[in-house]
Amino acid sequence: MAKKLKTKTADIRKLTDAALKKELEETQRRLFSMRLQRETRQLTNYMELPRMQRQVARLMTIRHERELAKAARAKTGAQL
Repeated sequence: MAKKLKTKTADIRKLTDAALKKELEETQRRLFSMRLQRETRQLTNYMELPRMQRQVARLMTIRHERELAKAARAKTGAQL
């Protein structure tokens, strides 16, 4: 059985950068698989598709927030 994805934002924020990247890749793979199942009419629960899309967006948002925070720290450190 597949690993349960972390869905709560608080749980996602606790992940390390490497774990976040792995979670994002896995979620994108699942989304791709679900899209194929939808097109071949094998997908049974159509409500899972928007949930996966939101999950990908959530993960990408948190990753982007971390990148911005790193850039801000680097900029602040360079000015000192």
